[in-house]
Amino acid sequence: MIYKTLSVSDEGGIGIITMNRPTLMNALNAQMRAEITHAVRDLGARMRVLVLTGEGRAFCSGQDLGDGASVDDLDLGRILREEYEPMLRAIQDCPVPVISAVNGAAAGAGANLALAADVVIATQSAVFLQAFTRIGLIPDAGGTYWLPRLVGFARAMGQALFAEPVSADKAAEMGLIWASIPDDQFADEWKKRATQLAKGPTLAYGAVKRALRESLVNDLDAQLDTEARLQGEMGATRDFREGVMAFLEKRPAKFEGR
Repeated sequence: MIYKTLSVSDEGGIGIITMNRPTLMNALNAQMRAEITHAVRDLGARMRVLVLTGEGRAFCSGQDLGDGASVDDLDLGRILREEYEPMLRAIQDCPVPVISAVNGAAAGAGANLALAADVVIATQSAVFLQAFTRIGLIPDAGGTYWLPRLVGFARAMGQALFAEPVSADKAAEMGLIWASIPDDQFADEWKKRATQLAKGPTLAYGAVKRALRESLVNDLDAQLDTEARLQGEMGATRDFREGVMAFLEKRPAKFEGR
């Protein structure tokens, strides 16, 4: 696929997806949503880690309100079901870790696109903004799902109602994201983390994702069953055997992702 709204690259098992509409702060139009969905599915089947980031001064400013139909003719329910849901599910179901490298403002659906990833690393000058009530809407693109699970009901409600920006430092402090990194160290940090994951036990990372996501709906008995099932699968991998041998031989493990 030839991408018109993204830049896509492969750096040693790291698939980097860069939203590339910088003059519009990487606002999400229909084409970009389709391209992100395709890129995540394609690279997720071939790479060992994915990174989603933005070109320019913003990560993503959310829905492109100038895309397509007029406000009176917009069918937001259809757009969410047919365009946003496949994109978000592609990220959630990706078999390898997905990092959001938030290089600037992440607003509206752009904030929730970032939160769909497994790990969110933000530059210190970035902000997260649930901007929806500013235009008479509710948080979407998974926002009402991520927020209360990440930061608790009270903070989720405050972010949704007041639509005030949350700094990267504050987001890290409240558990909304993994880390806030000084701007001059940001690129080095997310690349270091991506490289770490790309060299790790890929199948185990996929199992971690499944186990933690299932824990959100399982009771204890069901989750213990999930752990036993997934651990049984991991115990049959080459990476497990290599990890044990490396431990016994007191050397770094050389994982192959299988």
